[in-house]
Amino acid sequence: MVDRLAVLLERFPVSAQVFNAGALCGINLLEADDVHGQLHLLRRGPLEVSHGGAPVRIDQPSVLLYPRPLSHRFSSDPVHGADLTCANLRFEGGMHNPLADALPAFVCMPLAALEGAEPVLALLFEEAFERRCGRQAMIDRLFEVVMIQLLRQLMERGEIAGGLLAGLSHPRLRHALVAMQESPCREWTLEELAAVSGMSRSVFAATFRETVGSTPGQYLLGWRVALAQQALRRGRPLKVIAAEVGYGSEAALSRAFKAHGGLSPRAWKQRQDAGVPSN
Repeated sequence: MVDRLAVLLERFPVSAQVFNAGALCGINLLEADDVHGQLHLLRRGPLEVSHGGAPVRIDQPSVLLYPRPLSHRFSSDPVHGADLTCANLRFEGGMHNPLADALPAFVCMPLAALEGAEPVLALLFEEAFERRCGRQAMIDRLFEVVMIQLLRQLMERGEIAGGLLAGLSHPRLRHALVAMQESPCREWTLEELAAVSGMSRSVFAATFRETVGSTPGQYLLGWRVALAQQALRRGRPLKVIAAEVGYGSEAALSRAFKAHGGLSPRAWKQRQDAGVPSN
């Protein structure tokens, strides 16, 4: 079976930094900072969570994921509180990270539903509530492991409706998605991708659009542009980037880049350097 997460996490990694370990009592507002998502592990509740719309009451140990910046409020018993370990998440590329972009704005799952996570969670909570040498580095890495386990569980359950993760959850489409991610510079044809998926051309095209929400060509364009954006942020020359992501010239990359997001690579980079958000 192809590893559906390996290329994504290798190209667009996620890192965690813990900022709370302990009881939160009463009302606590966590303001979004336009950069980080957040991952919370509730060891003891109950806890009421609000982020627009009706509050969500959580009565069992759970993992709460906000992959993109979103202000939210925790309400718990003013005396006993709720035991929470919380970390900021940094997805490389921020809003341009295809993994963060593919996730729902909020995910809540009981810790007991995270298959194989019990030893990791036990060690994480042990480290979080002790004061040992290397504690911060240890908890940060363990949070990243929990994040991977959560992504794996979401895909294996097929709980994501539409988009990249829905495609990676599909038993056949995932082969085509991984193939495009691993070899973005290849001139993939619909027939080749259908063959990789073990499907006919027509069934593959229809299933891909229905499941992922775009055509294979549109997905490949988006993946190439995401890689180009990442390389631009790292200061790589445009000519080199063009060859790496499957375009024969800077002009060809610029046309694709503009078709996808409305800006040329240079204009996009100037906006990034100036701190101006772009889609």
